[in-house]
Formats: sequence, C-alpha cells, structure tokens
Amino acid sequence: MSVQPFTAQDLFEWLVSKETFLLLDVRNDEEFGRFKVEGPYPFEMINVPYMEFIEHEEESVAKVPKGKKLRIVCAKEGSSKYVGEILVNHGHTDVAHMLVGIKDWGNLLAPVRVAAGDDYELYQFRRPGKASCSYGLLCNKEMMLFDPAKNIAAYQAFADEKGCTVTRTFETHRQADYISGSPMLQQALGTEILVPAADFQGAAFDYTPVNDNDRFNFTHGGPTVKVMHTPGHTPGSTSYLIDDKFIVAGDMIFIFSMGRPDLGGMAKAWSRMLFQTMTEKILALDDSMLVLPGHYMDWKEANQDLVFTETLGKIKEINAAIYGITDESVFYDFIQSNMRPQPEEYAKIREINAGLVQVDAEEADIMDLGKNECAASMHA
Repeated sequence: MSVQPFTAQDLFEWLVSKETFLLLDVRNDEEFGRFKVEGPYPFEMINVPYMEFIEHEEESVAKVPKGKKLRIVCAKEGSSKYVGEILVNHGHTDVAHMLVGIKDWGNLLAPVRVAAGDDYELYQFRRPGKASCSYGLLCNKEMMLFDPAKNIAAYQAFADEKGCTVTRTFETHRQADYISGSPMLQQALGTEILVPAADFQGAAFDYTPVNDNDRFNFTHGGPTVKVMHTPGHTPGSTSYLIDDKFIVAGDMIFIFSMGRPDLGGMAKAWSRMLFQTMTEKILALDDSMLVLPGHYMDWKEANQDLVFTETLGKIKEINAAIYGITDESVFYDFIQSNMRPQPEEYAKIREINAGLVQVDAEEADIMDLGKNECAASMHA
C-alpha cells in the first residue's frame, strides 16, 4: 500500500461534491490556527502536527481514526507524505498527501460562471485559500480581468480554454492583502493595466488611469464597463459597473460587511470618504444591481451555485446596522469599535503591488498565504 498524491484542485472538487474523507493537517498549531482549509459544506478535519509524529509516533497515530479515507496536507508536501507513510505502516488504507503543500491551496483559483449575455460571459474566480474573488469578462476573442491574483497561469489556461486573449486588467484599488497579478500579466502578455491613479502614483509599471464615469468597451461589441469612483477603503477605491447590471465592487461592498477604512493608517479621514461613498453613491444605485465582491468571510455567503453575489437591496438588508447610519460621527464610532490589527505583511504587499519592491516566488507565496482581513466588521 502506497501513499497516493492529490492536488489542491482535487481537494476543492471533493469539498464541492461533498465527498466523505478526513483531512489531516500536520502543520504546527500556530500555522493551523492562522490559516486552514475551508469549504462550502461541512467536512471532517483534525490537526496533529508533524513533529508529534516524529517525537511520539504511537500516540500521534492513535489520534487518527482508522477506517476513514485520509487526505493529508502540510506546509511543503514532504511532511504530509512522511506522515502518510507512517499511517500506512500502522494499517491505514486509502491514504493520500497533497502535492506542493498548503501554498497550492492558497493559490487555487476556481472559476464559475456568474452570467451570460447575448455576446458575453462573466466569470468569478473564487480563491478559497484567500476568501477572495477576481473576475473575468469575455467577449469574442477578448477577456478583461478584474483584480487578478498572482496565479496568472490559471488565468492564461482559462483564456486558452475559452479561445481568447487577456487584453486588459482592471484594479479596484492597490491591494494590501494579496499580491496582484496585473504586473505579471503585463510582463507575460503585454496586457494593459487600468487603475485608479490616486492609489498608484509613482508605481513602477505602465498603467492607464481610470476616472469617474469613464467607459471601456471591447474591440467588437460586448458590454460597457463603466468606472465609478468609490473611495473609502482606500482614497482611490473604484468599482466597475458591467452592462449596468453588475458592480465589481472590490473592497467597497461585501455581502456581510463593507471594506474597512483603517488599513492605510488614516482611519478618520478614510472613514469620512467611506461614509460619503455609502450615502451619496452606493445608496443611490438600484437595489437590483448584482454585487460582485472582492472578498467573502464565509462560504455561507455563496448562493446555491456557489457564486458569491447578491443584490444590493438584499445586502442593505443584511447590513442594515451599517447602511442605516445617517450620521458621520456615528459611522466613525462604528468603524472604531470594529478596528483590529492588520497583518504585518500588508504594508510590504502594498509596495509590491506598486512594483516598488520585488520578492522571489517563495517569499511571495508565504506573504500571500491566509485569509483576508479587509472587512469593516465581522459577523458572528
């Protein structure tokens, strides 16, 4: 009996299809506590650190129930394979370890179609390891991307499958929680990068600034992409309206919250901008507008097709405690009461996303790992 390999994509498909298995995470307690595998449906998972198998083999093996299909994950693949071999030697069957390690789960992109018009398709690329979403808009032989992650190979493979070319990437703001793929796509494919200039002044790559009410189109037909400046999460935060039906909201509107305004260290000033955006722009939109958020907090926010989207009207109901605030000072009190420390790596990621700092692939994977911390409030 040997330990078989599986990929992060395999794991995601098992979670979506509700396959029965036990996921054994053998990373240390700290790593497991910071970031773990999550899925749309309940599944069984335990954490028994790799070092415990080395130091206390019998006791550690006893913590893993027999008779279950075992899938093992670790930081860099080697430990999970080693533990798998120990468990096989102790009589466990159907044991497999994840190739590459937890970073492969962290980089996974899972596309799902949001909608299709007469001449276009709109896709959401879910990133379960980061609880984030990017978007692809396809028309004829072109694809526009919104807030792409650094796993550009996944977007390129998707474009090849669809017979199209990535021509433009749109950024809603300068991200702090993950490394953007836009500069990488520009280097690899020559794509045009479109960004809000207020967030990208001095960036070390070529970009096209977008301004409020700008409109962008495909070469031949297709929907119009309209720019709407929605500052608050950052000064340049921008949303994109597609076909007057969808709003790619970045970190402005979440299904269970909105983007926090304190990540730049100017909570009061940015809170004022966020409040103005909420009251003057977001509340003025039609309630039927479908919101496409940049992040989610839990899989329960996904619909029956496992797409993270909701009408603006429903989001206002869910977040009535936020959208019902009519006084700026009360709004700031709300922000203050929900403020929490941001991860240390966020400052460096901002610099990377302006092209001002370069890191190698291994460091990028380490910095990029873990769920986002971008919401203004955390629902219980």
